[in-house]
Amino acid sequence: MARDTGWLQKPMMRVMKPLMHRMWNLDITGLDNIPAVGPALLAPNHLSFLDSPFTMSLMPRRTLAVGKAEYMDDWKTKYFFPTTGMIPLDRSGGDASQVALDAAATALQRGDLFLIYPEGTRTRDGYLHKGKTGVARLALRTGAPIIPIGLVGTDRIQPPDRTMPKLGEACGIHIGRPIDVSRYRNRVDDRLILRQITDEVMFEIGELSGQTYVDVYSGEELPDDTPPITPQDRAAAPLEPAPAATSA
Repeated sequence: MARDTGWLQKPMMRVMKPLMHRMWNLDITGLDNIPAVGPALLAPNHLSFLDSPFTMSLMPRRTLAVGKAEYMDDWKTKYFFPTTGMIPLDRSGGDASQVALDAAATALQRGDLFLIYPEGTRTRDGYLHKGKTGVARLALRTGAPIIPIGLVGTDRIQPPDRTMPKLGEACGIHIGRPIDVSRYRNRVDDRLILRQITDEVMFEIGELSGQTYVDVYSGEELPDDTPPITPQDRAAAPLEPAPAATSA
């Protein structure tokens, strides 16, 4: 990992935060759940391309995440993205998932925050999908707590089929209490424990985002009896998290 990864993030945040509040109506809760020092895994649901820049820009300190190595082929993003916290992930050789986990572990061992989407990819249907166990594996490997985050409405600002964000829209970013997995540190290869931790993370994300959970991975076909979530349903989703998700 380059030593200067994310070096531009702090000065950018000073500029971006007030601009973001001017361009959009942001409802942010739970920032006090982010530790002032030490590593932590930020685990949001994934609705929009904007999820990463919004979440990373609003954090109180440096936050890293992996991104497609293809961004390094474009002069417009080759130098800029790494300075804002992106670690390029080369998918062409070896196990891309393992490469991503190794990059995340390195960042966490340095004491950084690291953003990871348990669903793996953006939801196209509005449901909260089954989480992949990488987030649990990382937490057990590094000892970092997992902080669930519920994003609401970022897909209204920039839907998957839209290239530019809409101004004046509202979204919610709700940060839950850290999940401590230290009691399982000696069971890093236990698949049942990995699934149990991941399911707990997804439950907390669902409480914060208000989404309905489906027990299939994002991109897989939904069960036949699953009712579709319409654009009207997604537009009507409340921005506030459930009271139980944010109460102390």
